[in-house]
Amino acid sequence: MKQLFEIDLKDYSPDSKVFSRPSARAVIMRGGKIALVYSQKEKYFKFPGGGINGAENHKAALIREVREEVGLIVKPDSIKEFGSVLRRQKNNRLPDTIFEQENFYYFCEVEEKIVNQNLDLYEADAGFVLKFVDIDEAIQVNAEYKSDDFFNEIMIKRELKVLQLLKNC
Repeated sequence: MKQLFEIDLKDYSPDSKVFSRPSARAVIMRGGKIALVYSQKEKYFKFPGGGINGAENHKAALIREVREEVGLIVKPDSIKEFGSVLRRQKNNRLPDTIFEQENFYYFCEVEEKIVNQNLDLYEADAGFVLKFVDIDEAIQVNAEYKSDDFFNEIMIKRELKVLQLLKNC
């Protein structure tokens, strides 16, 4: 998969151990709008998706994460590569550790029906809901996003840049 861009804060010691957490994220368009996760608490948009577990393949992780986060059922045969974004920064939870996350973005289609979300506690606390929005609205909201949580801020800057790339496709 082609790399879209890289975010490397270089705020860590190069000899630190690396905690790697790859993820699969969905780009879902319907009726001229994009399907995104909206955090009602933090007021940002992010692409549905999340961590790839162990030996799980990317497509299986994408299908599982989209179902859990927003209740949409991905059509497996519709999944197509868009690109990846590598993120490296000092880990906010583990001392002397680099957080490294390769985010793999995929275009995909979903079934019409929406099922119940199955959110992790932190996702429920953030008030994750599915929203179909105009890409310009998502760009504006994420461009204005500020947080006391620097880790979240970097994540939303990544999502903002991917949204801007999609708009210019």
